Amino acid sequence: MTAKRVILELGTGNDLHGGDYTKAALRAVQDALHHSSLAMIRTLKIDTKTGMFVDVTIGVQQPDKVDAEKVRASLPHGIVTVKVVKGGLDIADPENNDPAVIASAAIAVRMEIPQAK
Repeated sequence: MTAKRVILELGTGNDLHGGDYTKAALRAVQDALHHSSLAMIRTLKIDTKTGMFVDVTIGVQQPDKVDAEKVRASLPHGIVTVKVVKGGLDIADPENNDPAVIASAAIAVRMEIPQAK
């Protein structure tokens, strides 16, 4: 059975003080998650451990500074993969050496939908 994308949620997150890319990424993921209610999972009797695939893409200016494992661990359901790419936005504060970091998150959920017999 081939998994089909059934959901795409987007979110943004930031770390206004300290330039913590992982914190901004986690906030972006939580923002995206809070836009979703996946009632169809129960209705379709999807096993979230084996039949739900969650593909997370995080965009930040310095992708190597995101702890992708922490992002993966923050997702409550599914078989999760995380990809971190260049994106987002850094806002410099040269007077105080206190950059703000903005991260973007895209969460795509694919499911194996049982076929009616």
